[in-house]
Amino acid sequence: MIEVYIDGASAGNPGPSGAGIFINNNGVVERHSIPLGNMENHEAEYHALIKALEICISSHYQVVSFRTDSQAINQAIEKRFAKKKYSTLLDQALKLSDQLELFFVKWIPNLENKRADELARRAIRLNKVEENNEKDS
Repeated sequence: MIEVYIDGASAGNPGPSGAGIFINNNGVVERHSIPLGNMENHEAEYHALIKALEICISSHYQVVSFRTDSQAINQAIEKRFAKKKYSTLLDQALKLSDQLELFFVKWIPNLENKRADELARRAIRLNKVEENNEKDS
């Protein structure tokens, strides 16, 4: 089973945001830091989930266990329901998850999600670098 740790983070609410994705594929590790532009923290969490699902699908992973420190994401997936503000993002994530043979989500404490958190914070910094590069162009 492939373990996928996800985290979304924002520097401000809204503010520059990023997704951190740490994948352990039977000892083979993948790290992804994905700048997301400006958004709220909860939005960043959903985008981290969606990006991770897209990576799993494109890598042909079929049995995955996701770990998140976001109780909102965990509950939304379990109940297959989110507040109207996030329902489109949840629907997108659920459609992607339905393409997998087995998909689990488990809530974990922040301390157990440090690698994904570090990757998300790195993505925020990359986001700021991209903004500066666009201003220089």
